[in-house]
Amino acid sequence: MTTRYTAHEKDALQRLGEDMMRIGSLPGQAATAGLWRRLNDREPVRPLVYINEEPWPELEDESLACVCTDPFLRQVETGLRRTLYRWRHYPVDNVVRPFVECPKAWSSTDIGISQKATYIHHSAVKSQHFEAQIKDMEDIALIRKPEVRHDEAETARRQALLEEIFDGVVPVRVTGVRHIWFTPWDFLIRLVDLEGIMIDLIERPEFVEALVARYVDAKMHELDEIERLGLLDAGAANVRVGSGGYGYTSALPADGEPGRRLSCRDLWGCGNAQIFSEVSPAMHWDFSLKHELRWLERWGLTYYGCCEPLHMKIGILKKIPNLRKLSVSPWFNIPAGLEQGAGDYVLSVKPNPAVLAGDRFNAERARADIRALLDQAAGCPVELIMKDISTVRNDPARLAEWASIAMDEVQRA
Repeated sequence: MTTRYTAHEKDALQRLGEDMMRIGSLPGQAATAGLWRRLNDREPVRPLVYINEEPWPELEDESLACVCTDPFLRQVETGLRRTLYRWRHYPVDNVVRPFVECPKAWSSTDIGISQKATYIHHSAVKSQHFEAQIKDMEDIALIRKPEVRHDEAETARRQALLEEIFDGVVPVRVTGVRHIWFTPWDFLIRLVDLEGIMIDLIERPEFVEALVARYVDAKMHELDEIERLGLLDAGAANVRVGSGGYGYTSALPADGEPGRRLSCRDLWGCGNAQIFSEVSPAMHWDFSLKHELRWLERWGLTYYGCCEPLHMKIGILKKIPNLRKLSVSPWFNIPAGLEQGAGDYVLSVKPNPAVLAGDRFNAERARADIRALLDQAAGCPVELIMKDISTVRNDPARLAEWASIAMDEVQRA
């Protein structure tokens, strides 16, 4: 398959590549990467700031307007434009690198059953109503082991295409699987009746355990295939880990080490069970973490959690032998968590994004929220992650203002 592109599209991509090369070559990039490495190694360093999951449809800016029509080139262009937009408007502790990524062409059939949902749109987010498809023990058999395929010819074609476009402008680097979002219950709730599965924890525990075990079996098989096909790539780089920030660390192989075939032990893993926010630690263990542990143990380091409050579950999380980072959602009670031992980990602290969604942006409230979180976590390694941003009320300047406040506050910490 030959991809055709116009002179205008090539010129636009090359201009983006020039910006990536220029910005990625700035000396400060290595220094910021070093800060992330020290943070993830649990060394003394100021809190680091990261922003993602923006409401892109509200961030209307000509620099985000794509020109490429080919789906693959448009994917590459979108990534470049968003990276550069962040750098120009709210760089915080971002790291930009002087190359263009060319993702390997791999695919998976996944678990053989997909969600059936109706959508209601709200700004940049979608509310979904899922149709329950797994209701009884026999329905669990609908979950199948995935088939994984690497189209090496397509990977080579993509690489040649990008090298042709960016020749003499910026290097192209082929990248593989650098991180996998593994959260069984994020996906299983799309296949079952949510209210019913909560009741099943008590009335049909054997059904719930069989369900999550079958799902983990399928994903473990998929992971085996990804590893066997040599698709893994180093994630100790400017790669997002779990629901947090970058994965730089001296505990794992550095990104770009030549001639090394990687295993899961060389990368970060992650897990969470967001719908178990109000479930007891014992049930969280029995119906999720005990099964997730089979996955988590495969990796060199792990990140756990997302939006669920985990401050009263530190005891079961300590059973994860390679846990390094812990999600501190807006509903996490930091003092209570520290009493349970949360300070043993890097705290991935998430301020409440509601501060960006009001009729007006309240800078004083934003500063007070950040200061309170940093004071509560004083003495711990902390990353400050602004995410889950459903809306900025069509006022993109709020992100830049919040970023400025956050960077000011972490410098004081």
